[in-house]
Amino acid sequence: MTQPQLRPDDVPTRDRRPGTVYLVGAGPGDPGLFTLKGKALLDQADVVVYDALVSAPILAMVNPRAVMIPAGKRRGQHALLQPEITTLLIKQAQQHQTVVRLKGGDPFVFGRGGEEMEGLVAAGVPVEVVPGITAGVAVPAYAGIPVTHRDYSSSVTFVTGHEAAGKYRPDIDWAAIAKGSETIVIYMGVHNLTNIVAALSDAHLPGETPIALIRWGTRPEQEELIATLDTILAEVQATGFAAPAIAVIGNVVKLRPQLAAGCPAIARPTTAFDVATSAFPSITGSKSVARMD
Repeated sequence: MTQPQLRPDDVPTRDRRPGTVYLVGAGPGDPGLFTLKGKALLDQADVVVYDALVSAPILAMVNPRAVMIPAGKRRGQHALLQPEITTLLIKQAQQHQTVVRLKGGDPFVFGRGGEEMEGLVAAGVPVEVVPGITAGVAVPAYAGIPVTHRDYSSSVTFVTGHEAAGKYRPDIDWAAIAKGSETIVIYMGVHNLTNIVAALSDAHLPGETPIALIRWGTRPEQEELIATLDTILAEVQATGFAAPAIAVIGNVVKLRPQLAAGCPAIARPTTAFDVATSAFPSITGSKSVARMD
């Protein structure tokens, strides 16, 4: 991987040891899922460099003395480019003792934490990762969907559906994923869903395979769209369902009606599952559209 080019003033000098950069996972949004270690570091931080998907309640935990620097990346909108973020972290560590790089989910799960750590290590900056709960596990759980179950799925694959350099990534072997995994969890896949569905269909994944799209998972504004591989694109178009969202593909999605009662309060069903119509219940505190035609 190409590292950012460091200018002489980016490299720590011998007469001052740089501070430590902590790559902290903020989890998917619910502040109750944030780690105790992460919270302690926000209490101590001199600087917090945070991503766009970090939720407001977690940002509110930052001590008022800390300098807050947005470095969020959304599709087509970048506060800073990735090499610029790494250079920024190096500079802040030269000036401050405790620098927190606050990322949604887990830094090492499609969070570019490994890239940032590489750059920091190369520059001689002390760095430590603080894992967070990844959206690929927590978000389905908040929708009543376990990613594994002995009767439905003994394997799960986590894959990014995000576009690279403005186009679809052909290096992801969707055929191998369709054949080798009983549950597929796709991060950042809504914008690329048409290509993903086509690739999985070409790999002979049955059209009746259930799929769940979960937007703003674990947050009060959580929304779910439940359909099948054959119908999901039409449902997305009909409902205007948009990113950011996690996609869960596989028979574990069928467990949602039975397990929704165990969801946290933001996604607690108000009515029972209707076996006759295969309709999912309405959801208190979130929007849910479910069609398994």
